[in-house]
Amino acid sequence: MTNAYSVDGLVVFSLLVICTCSYMKRVPRLKSFFLTEKKGFFGVFYKAAVIGVRLHWIVAVFCAIMAVYIILLK
Repeated sequence: MTNAYSVDGLVVFSLLVICTCSYMKRVPRLKSFFLTEKKGFFGVFYKAAVIGVRLHWIVAVFCAIMAVYIILLK
């Protein structure tokens, strides 16, 4: 179990947000509901979706690295 106040917990949380927002960008109903604002609080979700779509292979590598880290080293 990762701690929310540690660095690895923050990395896992940010990876989950990026992966979830990039998935929501691919689903038309969710995209129109969550990712219409580009500024403000909901703008963070839009920017996470853009990061997830444009850098999908880097995000996937970091997800795999964090999974191995949590399973084997933690």
